[in-house]
Amino acid sequence: MKKVAFIFPGQGSQSIGMGKDFFENSELAKEMISKASQRLNIDFEKLLFEENNKIGQTEYTQPAILLVSSIANAIFKEKCDIQPEFLLGHSLGEFSALVSAGAIDYLDAVELVHRRGLFMTEACSGQDAGMMALVGLDDTIVENICKEQQDLGKKVWPANYNMDGQLVLAGIKADLESLVDVFKEKGAKRAIVLDMSVASHCELLRSSVENLKPYLEEYLKDEFSPVISNVTAKAYSTKDEAVELLSSQLTSPVKYKQSIAANANKVDCFIEFGNGIVLKGLNRKICKGTPTINVSDFASLEKVLGELND
Repeated sequence: MKKVAFIFPGQGSQSIGMGKDFFENSELAKEMISKASQRLNIDFEKLLFEENNKIGQTEYTQPAILLVSSIANAIFKEKCDIQPEFLLGHSLGEFSALVSAGAIDYLDAVELVHRRGLFMTEACSGQDAGMMALVGLDDTIVENICKEQQDLGKKVWPANYNMDGQLVLAGIKADLESLVDVFKEKGAKRAIVLDMSVASHCELLRSSVENLKPYLEEYLKDEFSPVISNVTAKAYSTKDEAVELLSSQLTSPVKYKQSIAANANKVDCFIEFGNGIVLKGLNRKICKGTPTINVSDFASLEKVLGELND
């Protein structure tokens, strides 16, 4: 049997209709969506499958993505008993990984990330926070510019290390906009301020940390399968570690490419669970020798099961 790692996408992977094939063809998916709707008093059928404005709002986006990823993983586990060497997720996806790892029940996790989204929105309220996508610059150049600008009083931070030459920044929108030409002069192919009102993984979320901690303490279990931390790119498997690392994750950059690069040699392939193939696309650039396969509907599930049995 192949050695595998389970991986889970974060915000940005959402789209209307995600998870619909599972919902229409699986009693387990119907049950999970129904229970999540009751838990949060949110109609997840409408949120996931009908056109709406809420799907892009952080407090709704996060539980929706986690729920679809958890459904994909739960249905996979019904059909295949392969155990991952480790699990990891991109930002929000780390919570989906924790569900699969046995660290938290999926309903507790749905509520937890809903609250996480609310805390993030509250922390950024009135600050005109935002994020910027950068393409074509080395990390060191970006980090140095951010440090120089911080010394000048601007609020800008590296937030997501996605792959070489692709980095996302977070901070005050006006400060980010003021740096577009600076980055382009340094050779950036693209420097685009994103249409977002929350600045993830930076100091603007400091107030969220203490708000989230009590829920982490309440819902997380004492021990679980190894999950790679976004903060350290290293594995953890206990509640005490999880509480500290998931709290720090709010204000620390996501070391996604570092996590993949440091651990790819431990597995034969990655399996991405949830909507789309965002992580599969990143992994192609990070670790060309370790393939990523994805489970986003029943067709892709059957394909993955076939590849694992080859």
